[in-house]
Amino acid sequence: MGRGKIEIKRIENSSNRQVTYSKRRNGILKKAKEISVLCDVRVSVIIFATSGKMHEFSSTSLVDILDQYHKLTGRRLWDAKHENLDNEINRVKKDNDNMQIELRHLKGEDISSLNYRELMILEDGLENGLTSIRDKQNEFMRMMRKKTQGMEEEQEQLNCQLRQLEIASMNRNMGEIGEVFEQTRGNHEYQMPFAFRVQPMQPNLQERF
Repeated sequence: MGRGKIEIKRIENSSNRQVTYSKRRNGILKKAKEISVLCDVRVSVIIFATSGKMHEFSSTSLVDILDQYHKLTGRRLWDAKHENLDNEINRVKKDNDNMQIELRHLKGEDISSLNYRELMILEDGLENGLTSIRDKQNEFMRMMRKKTQGMEEEQEQLNCQLRQLEIASMNRNMGEIGEVFEQTRGNHEYQMPFAFRVQPMQPNLQERF
């Protein structure tokens, strides 16, 4: 028995709807691949799920297919905003290509195609660049010398301060030693030890009478 026909309407049950979407989506993409191979045709399929997720298949460049569609139908797929954006992208690409060429010329590459006037302009540009580089180098060297001189002067000032501190410390120490010596002399008179005192050789004659 064959399967019964399914009424084509929105499936209310979300689970059944998701299962049906997955099966039929895969079936459509599979059929698109098969027909592009079997019949040698250009096919492009884009599917957006309700969640916003995209699935696609394109047998060739999608941009080429859209361009051909635009030519055959006459429908404008891009508005003015997109056209301006596309023109800006092309302009940036062209400027980038020109800059790449100029950079190769500055490196001395691919200059065989340049004429005499273009070579003269390139030479002038290189000389101006070298002059700017030398000026920058000289400025950098002047800054380094000035910085070194400032560091040397600062070092000399620090050495001078260090010497002054050492002298002040020595003077303070000598002053403290002198004060201790003066205090010692004031509090304790110096007396000769008893053993070194001079003793009379004979008894006092007055004591005999």
